Formats: sequence, C-alpha cells, structure tokens
Amino acid sequence: MQPHTDDTAGRTQRRGVTWRAVLVGLVLVPIHVYWDIVIEVGWDNLDASCVPLFITPVFILFWLVLANMLWERLRPGRAFSQGELLTVYIMQVMAVTMSGHDTLQNLMGAIVNPAWESHIKPELKWPHTFFPFLNRALFLWDEQSLRGFMEGHASAWANLRPWLVPLFWWTLFTIVMVAMFLAITLIVRRAWTEHEKLAFPIIQLPLAVTEGGARTGFFNSRLMWLGFLVAAGVNGLNGFHYLIPSLPSLPVRIGEITIRPQTWPWSRVAFPLSFYPFAIGLAYFLPLDLSFSCWFFYLFRQFQLIGSTAMGWDRIQDFPYIASQTGGAWLGLGLLILWGMRGYLRDVLLTALGRKTVDDAREPLRYRTALLILLLGSIFLIFWGRATGMKVWIAFLFFGICFLLGLAITRVRAELGAPHEITYWGCNPQLMMVSILGINAIGTPALTGMATVFWINRGYRNHPMPNQLEAFKMAETTGMNTRRLVWVILLATGVAIVSTYWAHLHIGYKEGMAAKSLSFKYWSGREGFEQEQKWIEFGSPGQEARRVAMSAGFVIVVLLRFLRTRYLAWPFHPAGFALGMSYAMEYFWFAFFISWLVKWLLVRYGGMRTHRAAIPFFLGLILGDYVTGALWALYGPLQGVAVYKMHIRN
Repeated sequence: MQPHTDDTAGRTQRRGVTWRAVLVGLVLVPIHVYWDIVIEVGWDNLDASCVPLFITPVFILFWLVLANMLWERLRPGRAFSQGELLTVYIMQVMAVTMSGHDTLQNLMGAIVNPAWESHIKPELKWPHTFFPFLNRALFLWDEQSLRGFMEGHASAWANLRPWLVPLFWWTLFTIVMVAMFLAITLIVRRAWTEHEKLAFPIIQLPLAVTEGGARTGFFNSRLMWLGFLVAAGVNGLNGFHYLIPSLPSLPVRIGEITIRPQTWPWSRVAFPLSFYPFAIGLAYFLPLDLSFSCWFFYLFRQFQLIGSTAMGWDRIQDFPYIASQTGGAWLGLGLLILWGMRGYLRDVLLTALGRKTVDDAREPLRYRTALLILLLGSIFLIFWGRATGMKVWIAFLFFGICFLLGLAITRVRAELGAPHEITYWGCNPQLMMVSILGINAIGTPALTGMATVFWINRGYRNHPMPNQLEAFKMAETTGMNTRRLVWVILLATGVAIVSTYWAHLHIGYKEGMAAKSLSFKYWSGREGFEQEQKWIEFGSPGQEARRVAMSAGFVIVVLLRFLRTRYLAWPFHPAGFALGMSYAMEYFWFAFFISWLVKWLLVRYGGMRTHRAAIPFFLGLILGDYVTGALWALYGPLQGVAVYKMHIRN
C-alpha cells in the first residue's frame, strides 16, 4: 500500500468516518444481528463468530464493495471511499462481538438458566446449596415469562416487563466491560501498531477487498478468483450433498476423516483431520514458526495422553491435566506481555499524571481519560463483585485475570492472527482461582458470584478487544479519523446490545427457545453452576496436581520466550504452545499443517517473491469459503431447512 500524502490523508479522513457511512452501518447492524441470532441460535447453520475473522461481516462487506463498484460506474465521484467501507465493516464486526457465540448469546441463556433448570430438573440441589447467595435481580424468575420464552407461542411485548430489571443490570455491566476493554486497547495501541509494528494478519482481507474499488488488482487477480472458486466449489458441492445425499461430497470438516489408532496405548487418542479452505488461507498469513508451533504442540498434547496411558497414569482423573497446563500458559503469556511493556506503561502513567513523557495529543483517547475509565470501571466491578458475593480481593483477582486473558488474546491476534478458542476448558478465571487458592479460601458466596458471570468467560472467540485493536489498525493504515472511530465503535456496540436482546426475545416468544431453537445457550449458565455444585459437594480433587500443571504451563511459556530471544533460529513460539494446547487446535491443526507446509515450500524454493505472489490465492480461499458458507446460512432459514455448515459439523 502506498503511503498517503498529507492532502490524500486529509481527504481520506473526511471520507472515512462520515455520516453516510455511519448511517448505513447503523441500518445494517440490527438486520445483521437478527440474522446472526437466527443462524447461530435458531438454526445452528453457521458458527459465524467462532473464527478470528468473523464470517458474516466479511460477507456483508463483499456485497457492499460489489454494489459500490457498480455505483462508482453509475455516479463517478459519489461512491464510498475505502475508509467509509471500512467504517461500515467495523460496525458490523463490533455488532458480532456482542451478538456472537461467547458474549450475549451466553448471557441470554444464563439469565433464564437457574429458574429453568430448577423447573425441568426438580431433583437439582441448587435451591438448597447456592440459591441463597444468588443475586436474584440478575435473573428471570417470572414463571409465565420464562415458560413463554422457552416454549414459544407467546407475545414478547406482553412478557417484557420481568426482563427489564435483569437486562438493565447486565447492560450496565456489559457497557462497563466494553469501555474498559476499549481503554486498554487504546493504551496499548501505540506500542503495538506504531512502535513494534505488529503484522495484524486478520485485517489483510478487508483491506484488500476495499482498496481501490473496481481499479484494484484484488478483484482483477486470477489467482484470487482461483482460490475463491476452489473454496466455493467445495462448499457448493458439500452443500448440495447435504440436501441431496446421493450427490458426491468432499470431507473437509473436523470429524469427517479421523485417524483412530487401535493399539494400546495409542487408542486413547484420535487425530481429526480438517481441510477448511478458510483455515488454510488464514494460516498462510501466520509466521512459519507460529504455524509450525501450533500443530507441533497439538501433537505434543496428544503424545502426553499416549505417554500417560503407557505409564498407567490414565487412571488418575484428568491426568495429565491439559486444561490446567493451558490455563498456566495463557497466564504466562499475559504476564510476559505486561513485563515486556513495563517501560511503555510507566510512560503512559506519567503522561496521564501530567509529566508528558509521551505526546498523546493525537491519540484516539488521551491516556488520562483511558486510565480514568479503567479506574471508574474497576470501582464498579468491585461493587459488582460485592453485590454478587465476592470479597473485594477475590473480585479484584477474578476480574484482573479476565482482563489479563483479554490482553494476551489481543496480542496473539495482533501479532499472529491465530484462532484463540480457549473456552472454559481450563482458561476460565474461576477454574484458575480454585486450582490456585482452593475452595475454602474462596467460599460458596464468591463461587456463586463467579458462576454468575461465567457467561462472559466461557469462551473468547468473539472477544471485543482484538477486534477493537484491529479496527484502529485499519483506521491508521487508511488515514481514518480515529477519534471519531471511538464513538462509532461505542455506538455500534450499544445498538448491537439492544438488537441482540430484541432478536432473542422475538425468536424466543414466537418459536420457543427450548422448543425450536437448535442452539440456544441456556446451558452456558448451567455449566458454571454445575461446576460450582460439584465443588460444593465433592471439593476439588487433584487441586495440588492442577496447581503443578498450571505452573508447568507457565514455566514452559517463559522458557520458550527466553530461548526465542536467546537463539534466533529457535523454531518454537511461546504463543504456539498456548494455542496448540488449547481447544481450537482440535479443529485446525491439520489445516495449519497444510498451510505451513505449502508456505515453507514456497519460501524455501521460490523465495519471498513467490510467497507474496501467492497471497491473492489464499485470500480467495478465505473469501470464497465465507461467501458461500454465508449463502447457505441465508438459504436455510429462508427455506426452513437445515443446511451444510462450513465450519463445525451439523
């Protein structure tokens, strides 16, 4: 991309975050959110928010760019600029951070969970164990409203009133969290985008799609269209096979081809193979050492299981405690990031206090304002923790781990672009604290308070922070007005919150969340409370072993970081260990291996010039997979049928 002249940069800013772009984005957000809830919650037709580059915003951007190219031919000079197109795209991305798999979808399930689970499972001991410590204002208890929402054939408006109190408090909580995420993002932005100049692989596709309109080489690239057609052909063929089983198909998804050794001790593990075109495309933009480390450490995880079986240690529940190793690794990454930024953060603090160590006049938000948001937000979260049963120090530690994990995920996305599906499988602050401190030190009231906010820590696939930082990187790259972008991000987030509530209530009271919705996540609340119930009844067996496993994961990450800085040719990336041990690699390890091998061969025998020349093909793989996958997700609800899912199997 060519650098902007001062005049060009000025025009781009004026034509970036514009009123017409914001208006188009605002019109699209409720429609987009409703579609997202229909396909993810109602029909389970597309896991659009479970990958680092969200599917539906790219789909919307693709058609918006094509329409803009036509408009440019009809009305020269009136078409949207790249900055305006990216403004609309960023607003759709912010919408998915709220409506997606691991945020408000979980919340809507959590709100109804205690009363509904007690209703359908009267044998539960919950009312006698932790219900006395539950803050009832945060949940739905009205029997008529609850039954109508879960069973359907009722009016959302007639049953709205019992929802108002819990939705008010959760909206306030969500807004505070998002504001604090944004403040942290704006504090680290300069260090990562301007000083270290991280790669930001995820933004390559939206930048390429929007750059230059009809004149860009992207849409004129034969390699791009070849990749597009390969991915679209696979999706199209498999989609028609799903509807007409007599047609052939190509097995590309996890579980369709699995290597299952039959001999002991190998029989304890399986090796699922996946050939997702979009994952192969995304992994091409990862550094070779990271893509290698991801699949290597996934195999390392599997061989731990094989080795423990051979030694007879598989009789010990959960051994070798992979989940705890993963949690320790991500904690280690977060603390290493803070340690590496200690000088920069000191300058930020001094600047906020008036010492002017760093010039923040051109920052999207002054450092003093960002730190004030963090201070006020922290006070709110301490009061929130107290209101839900946590002691002050427990609330401070719990939410501190939440933000530390968010920081680690954001750094990994900005530097490496890898998927960060580190779900509740060992990386929940609640599990970490129990492993470190023990149940008695925490107490039942605090366990209940942490289970109450389990929904926001169950998974981090559509976490707001990485997407916020990528938005500012795209703005910096194209010369957009970043101060306006702050307000656009907050506006899109607020509209998305209300739209997500409306979509759930509309679908729920019309169809019934327990009756017809295939993937309503009321169980996301159940998981947190079920775990608490087990702790109350049985304690935390193997706590010391889990603490050792967490320490091992932490030490391995620190050691890998040390060796990486000491030896330039060191092949293992510390983030690769954390990612390889995490849940996401179950889906992507083999696709990463394929992409790593192809990229290594291209660089080894063709040099960087060949590597760069192949980029359009891999961008085409991502775009073709996303566009056709989203088209199937449109076709399904419109026709009232289940359709092929391009990502996780039906």
